[in-house]
Amino acid sequence: QVQLVESGGGLVQAGGSLRLSCAASGRAFSSYTMAWFRQAPGTEREFTAAISRSGTAYYTHYAKGRFTITRDNAENTAYLQMNSLEVEDTAIYYCAAAETDYGSSASSDYEYWGRGTQITVSS
Repeated sequence: QVQLVESGGGLVQAGGSLRLSCAASGRAFSSYTMAWFRQAPGTEREFTAAISRSGTAYYTHYAKGRFTITRDNAENTAYLQMNSLEVEDTAIYYCAAAETDYGSSASSDYEYWGRGTQITVSS
């Protein structure tokens, strides 16, 4: 079992930056692929980025060049650095973990989820 807690969300102006953190507790953090998904009101939850246990990063099209996913296995924490934020990035961001070594974009591949953190980008 892994428990995930997100932090770092909030209100930011368009063009600004935020860094999300996902603190994990429970079984060995280093054995999981970690990912971030987001869900805007009235939409499906969608993949944002993932980092495998071997450190390979994967990004969806809207995250490439703006977002960076990293992990610190010593701190049991995954991060999502988000730059050049746009109003369209407004959503609840969820951290997820999977016992794989591949950054799947399918939410069904992730066994563990945090409760999410709200990001609101104003124009």
